[in-house]
Amino acid sequence: MRVFCGIDWAERHHDVALVDESGTVIAQRRIAETVQGYQELLDLLAQAGDQADNMIPVAIETPRGLLVACLRASGRRVFAINPISASRYRERHAVSRKKSDSQDAIVLAGILRTDMAMHRPLPADTHQVQALAVLARAQQDAIWRVHRTGNELRSVLREYFPAFLELFAGQDGGVTCREARAILAIAPTPAAAGRLTRPQIRAALKRSGRVYHLDAWTEKIHAGLRVDHLRQPALVEEAFGHQALALLAVVDATCSCAAALHEAAVTAFRSHPDYEVITSFPGLGEVAGARLLGEIGDDRTRFADARALKAYAGAAPITRSSGRSHAVVHRRVKNRRLAAVGYVWAFAALTASPGARAHYDRRKHRGDRHATALRNLYNRFLGCLFHCLTTRQSYQEHTAFPTPQQPATAQA
Repeated sequence: MRVFCGIDWAERHHDVALVDESGTVIAQRRIAETVQGYQELLDLLAQAGDQADNMIPVAIETPRGLLVACLRASGRRVFAINPISASRYRERHAVSRKKSDSQDAIVLAGILRTDMAMHRPLPADTHQVQALAVLARAQQDAIWRVHRTGNELRSVLREYFPAFLELFAGQDGGVTCREARAILAIAPTPAAAGRLTRPQIRAALKRSGRVYHLDAWTEKIHAGLRVDHLRQPALVEEAFGHQALALLAVVDATCSCAAALHEAAVTAFRSHPDYEVITSFPGLGEVAGARLLGEIGDDRTRFADARALKAYAGAAPITRSSGRSHAVVHRRVKNRRLAAVGYVWAFAALTASPGARAHYDRRKHRGDRHATALRNLYNRFLGCLFHCLTTRQSYQEHTAFPTPQQPATAQA
């Protein structure tokens, strides 16, 4: 008799339900996320016939957490069911839309009983790539926080200090670049900026790490901070300065965290066996490669073919056809982190790969927009990446983008 397990995850406790092939509930229990709770779960599974060579599959609504990590470490198949899918299955059991934790556990177990083939278990990735995924995602989140807080700082400066924004408008990072942060720390208001001397500006630039063109930077900043602009009243201006310094402290801390996570992610990526294959692709650096490997993992059985990988990354289009209606649109349900890597990868490859540039130009000539053409190029790269990782080969430009052969000249 086959048995299926469903676990409704919660912060304080987890509800467990076991059902057999006929859908009959054979066991239910509420456990805590502790060593004792995990042992209770193992005992419950053992009483239902769980064996080392035939483990009972488990369905849960989250792919992460301590309980999921322990279940994966035991070699058991764990299915992370999307909460939206689980809510659709819930309506099969009760049209009144009633909901309870114990009932949700039964619904999750029933999903495996009826439609296990429609869902994929969590991949059997190595601990090395799981650690890499943690670091790469944390580094990406830190970069997003820098951009988010930088936009807040820019909005505040725009209210009372537009000269500062114009001074660093063309610099990479804008007000979050190291030179801008160093100057803003000693001159948070236009009044304080007007009192800065050249030696003070030069010293601040040196503290930020600027080495080259110090004199030119000093003169540019000294002149730019003295341009006439509209001013707020003195007290209001001082209050805005305090707000800008508070946001600047957040930006500084986030930039330091992002730099530390960058080093940790790159170090972990360099030690992985797939490092050489992934970095052989044009436009794919160490940071983007670490994010890519962290999302796709190193379990080569995870994706049946390249089409599955492309769909997971959101690079493959989706077709909606019904009767006379037929539409091909881009995929919205996808791994958004992987899709973000794909945009950066494809854009960087335009200058690093002649074949990629020619492919992009052909798509643009056919009428594709910029994002659509990049997504199509990313789709092409993913197919090459799947083949290279499967066969353990490095990227070859002439194989990925073969030159069209000229037609043979007819002999007279």
